[in-house]
Amino acid sequence: QVQLEESGGGLVQAGGSLRLSCAASGLTTSNHDMAWFRQAPGKARELAASIRRNGGRTSYADSVKGRFTISRDNANSTLYLRMNSLKPEDTAVYYCAADPVIGPYGSTYRYWGQGTQVTVST
Repeated sequence: QVQLEESGGGLVQAGGSLRLSCAASGLTTSNHDMAWFRQAPGKARELAASIRRNGGRTSYADSVKGRFTISRDNANSTLYLRMNSLKPEDTAVYYCAADPVIGPYGSTYRYWGQGTQVTVST
C-alpha cells in the first residue's frame, strides 16, 4: 500500500521560510516523478513544483519560481519543498504527489498525500 505523508507545515510570518517533507512508503521513489501541489481556500488545486525521478529536472509555477526549491532523497524515499520569502498568497494546503498519469480529465498523479497546512501571516 502506497502512502505519502507530508510534514513541516505551520504558521510563519511573511518573508519567512519553511521546509516541507513528504515521506513515501510502499513505492520505490526513484521510479516515480513527484510533485508538490497546493490548494488555497476557494481556489483550485495547482501544481507548485515537480521533479523527475532522478532529480535531474525540475519545474515550477511562475508564482513560486525563485523562492521555492523542490528536491528529493531517493535513498530515504523523501521529497522536499524548501519555501523562502513566503507571502500571504502562499497560504494553502500543500500536497505531495507521485507517479503522473493520464486520467479522464487530463494529467494527474496516481498517489497523493493528505496535505499539510501552510499559513503565512502579514
